[in-house]
Amino acid sequence: MAKKQFKAESKRLLDMMINSIYTHQEIFLRELISNASDAIDKLAYLSLTDQNVGLNREDFAIELRVDKKLGLLTVCDNGIGMSKDEMEQNLGTIAKSGSLQFKQELDKDQTDVDIIGQFGVGFYSAFMVADTVTVLSKKYGEEEAWMWQSSGADGYSISPCEKTTVGTEVILKLKADTDDEKFSRFLEQYELQNLVKKYSDYIRYPIRMEMEKSRRKEVPEGEKDEEKEPQWESYTELCTLNSMIPVWMRAKKDVSDEEYDGFYKDKFFDYEKPLAHLPISVEGAVTYKALLYIPAKAPYDFYTKDYKKGLQLYSSGVMIMEHCEDLIPDYFRFVRGVVDTADLSLNISRELLQHNRQLSIISSNLEKKIRQELLSMQKDRREDYEKFFAAFGRQLKYGIVNEYGMHKEALQDLLLFWSAGKQKPVSLKEYVEAMPEEQKHIYFAAGESNARLAQLPQYQRLQQKGYDVLFMTEEVDEFVPRTLMNYMEKDFRNLATDDLDLSTEEEKKAAEAATADWKEGLEFLKTTLEGKIARAELSADLGSHPVCLVPEGGMSFEMEKYFKRMNPDMPIPMEKVLQLNPEHPAVQKLKTLISGEPERAKQYAELLYAQGLILADLPIEDPQAYTELVCSLL
Repeated sequence: MAKKQFKAESKRLLDMMINSIYTHQEIFLRELISNASDAIDKLAYLSLTDQNVGLNREDFAIELRVDKKLGLLTVCDNGIGMSKDEMEQNLGTIAKSGSLQFKQELDKDQTDVDIIGQFGVGFYSAFMVADTVTVLSKKYGEEEAWMWQSSGADGYSISPCEKTTVGTEVILKLKADTDDEKFSRFLEQYELQNLVKKYSDYIRYPIRMEMEKSRRKEVPEGEKDEEKEPQWESYTELCTLNSMIPVWMRAKKDVSDEEYDGFYKDKFFDYEKPLAHLPISVEGAVTYKALLYIPAKAPYDFYTKDYKKGLQLYSSGVMIMEHCEDLIPDYFRFVRGVVDTADLSLNISRELLQHNRQLSIISSNLEKKIRQELLSMQKDRREDYEKFFAAFGRQLKYGIVNEYGMHKEALQDLLLFWSAGKQKPVSLKEYVEAMPEEQKHIYFAAGESNARLAQLPQYQRLQQKGYDVLFMTEEVDEFVPRTLMNYMEKDFRNLATDDLDLSTEEEKKAAEAATADWKEGLEFLKTTLEGKIARAELSADLGSHPVCLVPEGGMSFEMEKYFKRMNPDMPIPMEKVLQLNPEHPAVQKLKTLISGEPERAKQYAELLYAQGLILADLPIEDPQAYTELVCSLL
């Protein structure tokens, strides 16, 4: 039996396929099962017009056989089989695909049949785990069967063989175990079960295997003894390993909420049921089905670099990628689920996608569906939405801030912030719709806690006006209004940095007069507190408080703290402005002392500056000196 050479670029090409194209050895089983499914597809299609096939759909199956003693793993199917010429063409020529040719012929007739194996190289992944690959095949309608055999890139042989039934058997003689690789694991029952479940669970034909089981041994009636331990015996049973019909392929009306939730828990290993599920079926330029879930809680590693985002991608029931990142935008990375389509262009290993228009269409459509579902939940199931936002709201905020606000229009309506007035989370739309008619701006304050923010002098002033304030307590929060800039034609005003724009024209004129009257006093404070403040000024926004400190230049003290945490070696210090409430008795006393007792006025200036630091939640530079100052004034 003469050995033939591969018609492709022999050893170098085959080595590349085995060692470069496929990144996981276990992929070989998926590829062989997919090829078997394709072969059955062809015969099943033929049976529609040829009554001599003699098989119904329920007769078709794929079988795995294991021989541990000889180290053999066999994948069998009762599909169309191959003739000698087809073996030569499909197995002797690397990257020649019979499935692709079959699909091209069907496309001429515009027949809708899913064919998985379109590249013809999946078969050769078997050489990652096998020293020798033997293929026995008998084509439907022919009398003679053929055997193809190869030990790798050195070549192959084809010879007649004995085979009574139509179909194909792929027999792998597994490689010997090494210190680094344990190829014998592919002969273990549990390993094969897991691989079928992982990659081929939704192949449309049953995948069967003889499995070892145990049962209680039957004892004749007269020999039964209740005091004796029961005896057990082993037996084998042909079991189906795959579920065949995925839940996302069934009509929504035929699937209960319990089934959807059960699938989620099993598939994504979450003991808590999801907050929502989205069955999606789309036909058109790109046809696909999807089943998406919004979890109730964030995984422990969600906000770390170790978290793997992405949806599971299937092609005709075969898992292609476990985490397809391109199907979901990063700001929706919390969504779990599956997408099944035959319309995407895959690369030859079926492990990676070629970036194409179809992928973009699916991604864009899924993004819209997710957003609509979240808005619906926010409106109709508020408790669930607040639970969702507590877990994943930070991710939406990062989505707004990232990429220079490119996605802010899509995400701004999904945000929730704590309403100081209503004492509950509200959306930006709810805040604006509840604003008094005369209110011009959206007011917010950013800090470590709601309790701390409620002590801000400016907040008291807004309370007096009857205006609500949004409290923001996450690090990313203060960057969100800066990115949005405005919402529903209302701009954002930060209590700690911005002019609150609350004064009437009369009050503004009075403030100008007061500033002129205080000119010498403000210069005195700037000189006395030189190096600590950029300037001093009067403010009508401090309520009953005497002073406060605000940053110069628009960036808040909270941002200063954030950047210092991010880069301790290169902090960005903010210059401080000391604001005074000219109506407060302590400030009026200071003015009197400036003109009559300047040395004592300096002590008052230091004291009021320290109070400003405390109110701004900033550290006092010298606590001991501050304590001595308070005691001396007492």
